[in-house]
Amino acid sequence: MKISLKVNGQPHSADVEPRLLLVDFLRDTLGLTGTKRGCETGECGACTILLNGKAVKSCLTLAVQAEGGEITTVEGLAQDGQLSVLQEAFWENHAVQDGFSTPGLLMAAADLFKRNPRPTEAEVRAALDGNLDRITGYQNVVRAILAAADKLNGVAAQPAEAPPASIMGASIKTKEPPALLRGETQFVGDISFPKQLHAAVLRSAYAHAAIKSIDTSAAAAMPGVARIFTAVDIGAMMPLPVVWVPQDVQSHFPPHPSGIVPGSQPILAKDRVRYVGEQLAVVVAETRQQAFDALDAIKVEYEPLPTVVDAEAALKEGAPQLHEAAPNNLLALASYGDKAVVDEAIGKSEVVVKQRFHNQRMMANTVETRGCVANYDLKTEEYTLWTNVQPLYPVRLLISQYVLGIPYNKLRIVAPFFGESLGSKGYLNAEYPIMLFISRQLGRPVKWVDTREGLARSTTQGRDQVEYMTLAGTKDGRITALSCTAYSNVGAYPVINAPGQPRTLIGRSIPGAYMIPSTFYEVNIVYTNTVPVGPLRGSGRAEATFAIERMIDLYAREIGLDPAEVRRKNMVPPDKFPYDNGVGFTYDSGNYPAALQKALEKMDYANLAARKADARRRGKRLGVGIGSYVAVAGVGPSGVMGKEGLVSGTWGSASVHVQPSGEVLVTTGAQPHGQSQGTTFAQIAAQELGIPVEYVSVHHSDTSSALYYGQGSYGSRSLSVEGTAVQMAVQKIKAKACKFAAYLFKASEEHIKFENGKVFLVFAPDKAVLTLQQVAFMTWLAWDLPEGMDPGLEATAYFNPTNFNFPFGTHIALVEVDEETGKVEVVRYVAVDDFGNVVNPAVVEGQTHGNIALGIGQALYEQVVYDPQGQILTDSYATYALPKASALPTFELDRTVTPSPTNSLGAKGAGDVSNPPVAPAIVNAICDALADLGIKHIDMPVTPEKVWQAMQTAKSEEVSDVSQAI
Repeated sequence: MKISLKVNGQPHSADVEPRLLLVDFLRDTLGLTGTKRGCETGECGACTILLNGKAVKSCLTLAVQAEGGEITTVEGLAQDGQLSVLQEAFWENHAVQDGFSTPGLLMAAADLFKRNPRPTEAEVRAALDGNLDRITGYQNVVRAILAAADKLNGVAAQPAEAPPASIMGASIKTKEPPALLRGETQFVGDISFPKQLHAAVLRSAYAHAAIKSIDTSAAAAMPGVARIFTAVDIGAMMPLPVVWVPQDVQSHFPPHPSGIVPGSQPILAKDRVRYVGEQLAVVVAETRQQAFDALDAIKVEYEPLPTVVDAEAALKEGAPQLHEAAPNNLLALASYGDKAVVDEAIGKSEVVVKQRFHNQRMMANTVETRGCVANYDLKTEEYTLWTNVQPLYPVRLLISQYVLGIPYNKLRIVAPFFGESLGSKGYLNAEYPIMLFISRQLGRPVKWVDTREGLARSTTQGRDQVEYMTLAGTKDGRITALSCTAYSNVGAYPVINAPGQPRTLIGRSIPGAYMIPSTFYEVNIVYTNTVPVGPLRGSGRAEATFAIERMIDLYAREIGLDPAEVRRKNMVPPDKFPYDNGVGFTYDSGNYPAALQKALEKMDYANLAARKADARRRGKRLGVGIGSYVAVAGVGPSGVMGKEGLVSGTWGSASVHVQPSGEVLVTTGAQPHGQSQGTTFAQIAAQELGIPVEYVSVHHSDTSSALYYGQGSYGSRSLSVEGTAVQMAVQKIKAKACKFAAYLFKASEEHIKFENGKVFLVFAPDKAVLTLQQVAFMTWLAWDLPEGMDPGLEATAYFNPTNFNFPFGTHIALVEVDEETGKVEVVRYVAVDDFGNVVNPAVVEGQTHGNIALGIGQALYEQVVYDPQGQILTDSYATYALPKASALPTFELDRTVTPSPTNSLGAKGAGDVSNPPVAPAIVNAICDALADLGIKHIDMPVTPEKVWQAMQTAKSEEVSDVSQAI
């Protein structure tokens, strides 16, 4: 069918298939890739556009329905190259992080302004409920929209703040947003090449089954199909490897042909499938639609086998066995501490509190799914993979050495700008090497982008640990012992770094911010017929913090003391640092009571009685909950990680080049995906060199860069480890500049100083002086250099810290529980965090907003649900609940500053560490609201149904007790 319409003021005509979606017409036919494809069901809002002036979801609209219409996409908001008022407001208010959801948010806001030019905050939040954003927490987005509305309506802006005295510590505007706001930035789904083929993956319909046959004949004959690959077609491709293996314990992994590392999942299942979603075949066709059409024609004959989805049940006698190498489905049983000593301490204690917790399974459920474009060059025999993965260099090593068996230098990996990860893009997944293999076989580029359902059934999930906690102490509030026995569900296969999480990250974090004389932790790491589990934002720290913080509240209520006072009594005091927590972590520095006190004062904790009484008059129950935390961050001490079983170095690296023009290029091994390292690393370099930050550019995300190796971004390590490497490289630049100046001025180096972008002789600072640009140009010319000095002004540095760093803080939540419905509303949220020295506070605040939103999601909404047959019941945004903008309060943030002694920046991690205290703060607040009913605990997610049922049960038991007394 032929359609004619206007897009961003320009006329277009085209012949389209009747079933072609408008989002695909805009993206694939017109090349307007600012409009994103996120869910295919209209729930994420990434595809929002204006059609005839009204917002529509272009993934739910056929292209033919736009006939004769006028469309505005994000590319049409800017005029004559200038950002619109709305786009500028997003930039100025730090409302852009990863940017994938940003176009949809902008278009939703543009639609709101047409309907309501002066919206309130509540109206803005309600208008954004059709747009999901997993990373910003919405707060800065809301603030940006309100600021834009004010400007458009002539409201005078607040006076600008005075320029910062120092680049470091300044909330300068980040460099990345303009292209994102204009829809120009290319994500992996936006990349296309000539003669490109498209791939679709056939996934298992059963959680556990023998594969009797796979018939691809009908599918292979369908239009556009180039070839179909099953396990018999991929030759000697090795299974995925595992690189974090628990040490000093017996562990049971599937084998790997290398004999160097253990194995994991096969690239394509051949004889047996072990979870719904496991890869069976890949269809490659001329178009994406043709590839997906052909999937339905593949016939698979299964022989169903018994399933088990629960970790505790998987260990019981008679449970279905997943791997021959793992008797009783046990990957490993690991422990820390002396059980006998702890049991004795518990037996002698005045008070003992016990509770079972389930830290439920979650999905990152990012709006941008995983994807890749693979290309093999026949002439050079080189492979290139463009993909949205965090650890580029490690994945390059693993694919080349342990999957494809090719030379390391024949594989290049490039990460385009990519959307939210929340940890889910930190893995080696089977789709990446298989697409490289297929590209070589077919001699053409191959593109694969997952679907929403595919994400739910194949992308690594998180959490899913059961903990049996016992806390003992005195009647006056001193904790004497802590014991935890845990069952950690690792899923059907161990992903590359998953086995280390339940042991190291949870086990060594279990005492939290407290001095506990005796601690014991043991964990059963167990296989089940579910999607593999691995670290998800806040991983390990979140599970441990939830357990200890809930136990603190249960203990406080048992002995009748205020939970804040119990925390204050047991926190590690400032004069005890560095502090050995007894199970393997040495906390570097901190003042935990100060952060607690600041949060209590900010919440007006001592004066909540009147608010509680007012809430009861309104049919609500008000509760307050505290979540204090300390979280390991700054993964970098390679020797320590080696002892923990990680087969990798974790040091940071950076290369700095001063161009002959005086401009500075920083190359880093970090891989930003919303952390704004292109800005913060530029701030570090600019501060050290004393030059404007605009003179510094940051290169990353390409393994063909100047760096020998880079680690990537994960576990809140980038700034404190990779950023320190940047600082060290710049210091080498300064040292070389000083040496050159000393030679030129015929002076001793001790009389040369580098300051404010200049190097000079201290005795004649106005005469014997060179700018950084002059030094760079002269050393580039190399006409007259000191003996032994190489030309150019460049340096590479490596940083391998001796210890982790340990950010900390206290969060306090105020919730209202509806008496009639059980609905929980978060009415206030205060967070006081300590990330050490901070380079760009606005960047850190944005990350904190996202962490709080995710924590609220875990506490109240999110859960991956399987039925007993292993079928996942929450494989879309319609079935997997997420917090939306209208459900979140305005977060009230503050910080204390305790520099870390482990790095020269004094920085501590910030990316994911403020997530762990959120869920316990919310659940503690709910339990506080229900305390008078005798309700002690409700497992997450604390849904209205669970709360209502708990209240009805408690009230009926109360009536029963009264009747028995009568």
